[in-house]
Amino acid sequence: MSRVVLQIYYFALFLHNMKIPVLPKLINIIFVRLLFGCQITLGAKIGKGSQIGYGGVGTVIHDRAVIGKNVLIGPGVVIGGTSKKYEVPVIGDNCEIAPGAKIIGPVKIGNNCIIGANAVVIRDVPDNTVVGGVPAKVLKTDIDITRYR
Repeated sequence: MSRVVLQIYYFALFLHNMKIPVLPKLINIIFVRLLFGCQITLGAKIGKGSQIGYGGVGTVIHDRAVIGKNVLIGPGVVIGGTSKKYEVPVIGDNCEIAPGAKIIGPVKIGNNCIIGANAVVIRDVPDNTVVGGVPAKVLKTDIDITRYR
């Protein structure tokens, strides 16, 4: 089901990029927001192979967010900005974002990272790192992401 959400989003984004009025937003609102219960604003860049768990229930992704390839996003995840800063999160490739995690503000998440359940990330995360807690702290470094998948 997670692939269906992203396929619908990619289709609406394609229409949006083709400058077709109204229809992309309508598709995004009806299918992505109302049917699947998530908010992925048109404009977010989501890499190939990425997945949103459980159909994206409760997931919110900012329209300027950049998400790399093969990222697993759990339900209830928020990837968004703050009211006083223009920049939004940039997430690297092959990351796993556990359910309920919040990634807020001008944060850069490196490649091959794991964000723990309900973590609140407000600082950059280096490559090959596990973070967790509120606010998120580095729990482990130099990980092999294949051991966590």
